Amino acid sequence: MKQHVIATLVMTSIALSAPVSATESIDMVDHTERSHNEELIGVGSGVVVGALAGGPVGAIIGALAGGLLGKSVGDDDEIKIQQELLASKNTQLVELNEQNQSLVALSAQYEVAQQQLTELKMAQEQKLTELALGLNVQFKTGSSSIEPHFALQLDDVAYAMSLSPELTLDLTGYADRRGDNDYNQALSEQRVAEVTNYLVEQGVSSERLHHQAYGASSPLTAEQSFENDFFDRRVTLKLQSHDQALAANPAR
Repeated sequence: MKQHVIATLVMTSIALSAPVSATESIDMVDHTERSHNEELIGVGSGVVVGALAGGPVGAIIGALAGGLLGKSVGDDDEIKIQQELLASKNTQLVELNEQNQSLVALSAQYEVAQQQLTELKMAQEQKLTELALGLNVQFKTGSSSIEPHFALQLDDVAYAMSLSPELTLDLTGYADRRGDNDYNQALSEQRVAEVTNYLVEQGVSSERLHHQAYGASSPLTAEQSFENDFFDRRVTLKLQSHDQALAANPAR
């Protein structure tokens, strides 16, 4: 009799599990079906185990315990899936945050570079403005040698011209009023030639250099003195744009 009851409960459990699974496969999504099936499987398994262990009463208790066990397994799977999704989202958020930090760093570097470029352009414009006003290379009495201090200034001129290929340079040579006119004229020409050659050595094309010499015919002051003679011994340099050069020297 006991074995008959056990067999009946087992068959009943199996009979109850089959139609529910068929119905669930039509009315519910795959995830809900799987969870429900796991619960039913737990019920059936609990019935068998309970029947074997404790007879009819054991079968009932086993069915309840098996149902809870099956539902617990289904819940664990759902939790695991959700945890995997959360981990994936967290990874994406970390990657996005790193990308955002990289973009912020690049933006800051770009702003610094733009600021440095602006400052460089301003410095170049300032240098060109200063040179456009005129630069004098002074010489010792009777000499056409370029002193080191003025050589550094000529380096600046060559650099400025390399930055602005459209610029040309006017060079004008002078001498003080001591000595005869022919000597002073030749000396002023030699001074212009020395400055021209120096700039060409620094990479400036000779075609961009226009020169002339006036000897002692154009002193800076009417009164001659030791101090005034110093300022007359010079080569004057003036940067010009192409249009300015044509306007000032239409014959060229």
